[in-house]
Amino acid sequence: MIEALKSDTIVERAGGRFKLCALIQRRLIQLMEGARPLVERQGRSDLELVIEEIMQKKIEVEYIAEAPKLTEEVAEPAALPE
Repeated sequence: MIEALKSDTIVERAGGRFKLCALIQRRLIQLMEGARPLVERQGRSDLELVIEEIMQKKIEVEYIAEAPKLTEEVAEPAALPE
């Protein structure tokens, strides 16, 4: 098992367990699609690379504020032809 996952340090860096899981998943997909690792591979698996990238603060969760939703009045449905 990867030692970094045993401590809460990596969970705190990601902002929680669910955010950590999402971050790992997204980065693994990027690596599988051909993205270059941000740390030296040194014989490590993709998962180990992602964990090391998080521990070295090379990647993190980015928060994007949502635009305010516009409220629109709902028009009445058109009558169906008889």
